[in-house]
Amino acid sequence: MDFKANDNKNLNIETTTGVYSRAAIKTHFVELGEDYCELVERYVKPLYEEGDILAIAEKIISLCQNNIIRKEDVKISGLAKFLSRFATQHSSAGIGVGDVYKMQYAIDTCGGAKVFLAAVCAGFGKLVGRKGIFYEMVGEQVKGLDGFYPDVFPIYGEYGIPLPKNPVGVCNEICKATGIPTFLIDANDFECDILGKSSNIELSDAELAEIVRDNPAGQDNQCTPFILVRKKTD
Repeated sequence: MDFKANDNKNLNIETTTGVYSRAAIKTHFVELGEDYCELVERYVKPLYEEGDILAIAEKIISLCQNNIIRKEDVKISGLAKFLSRFATQHSSAGIGVGDVYKMQYAIDTCGGAKVFLAAVCAGFGKLVGRKGIFYEMVGEQVKGLDGFYPDVFPIYGEYGIPLPKNPVGVCNEICKATGIPTFLIDANDFECDILGKSSNIELSDAELAEIVRDNPAGQDNQCTPFILVRKKTD
């Protein structure tokens, strides 16, 4: 298997710690409850070489953990309906709190008072050209919620996908089972957050984020949740 990038993505990237190649590894459509260690063993291990590290998109881990919120179980409040009218529904960065289900998740996670205050502050922020205030106030759990959006895969319209549980533990589990140093990312075409990494990765979170800052896994239907990273030596 050759190192290949996704369409419209660069194979190599230059960072402050060197130049890295990023192989986008295609899988089948991963279903709820699958074994993430087995997936890494099956799809990544044949390409792995000593010194490589593995970036995994957070959504796949949550699906394997059965960590979802079914739309039918969400009780939409009047506050969620009201606030979602004034927010962005979705963009190329993902689903936004303009979707009433994501707004309700924010309320259920943070409480109505905090979400209302965040929405008010975000409104004032827009008047002065300041973006992102809402998510700064409600936190990464709300910001990182995926799903409730059927345009790419219809099944994802039926449930929301929160951030993975125990991301550091997951990375260490995968590394112990497969021998591959691993880190989890929550990325879109605008930003990348490092959710956790196995204990044998020496690079800092900022240095890891630099390696995948252009979201080499893509945003659409590529089915490439695994990005194998290899530092170039020549």
